[in-house]
Amino acid sequence: MAIYESGEDYLETILILQRRTGYVRSVDIANELGYSKPSISRAVLILKNNGYITVEPSGQILLTELGMQKASGIYDRHLIIHEFFEQVLGIDSETADSDACKIEHVISEESYRRLKDFVISQRPDND
Repeated sequence: MAIYESGEDYLETILILQRRTGYVRSVDIANELGYSKPSISRAVLILKNNGYITVEPSGQILLTELGMQKASGIYDRHLIIHEFFEQVLGIDSETADSDACKIEHVISEESYRRLKDFVISQRPDND
């Protein structure tokens, strides 16, 4: 089941909101991303039809197991890339965050694994 960059962004946002507030609705996603409600509704329908989320009668959006795996993987990539840019390259946090958002979708698995290994090896608690 292929998912596009925008779908990955939605899943990542759902995960972040879920961790932050414990409850996610379409309006929360719209507010977080600054997108229109119709855009969110369309994306939610696509994610639901592809098995990444469920939508409760109350409007609460929940990640399925598949959705959680995908969202967690994307978010982990984001965090590692952000950490590399900020801690290793000395890039300011805002730029590191923006660039990580772009790169997390296109980096190969091999490059990501090596980058992650490097970042983890550079952490102070790994001395």
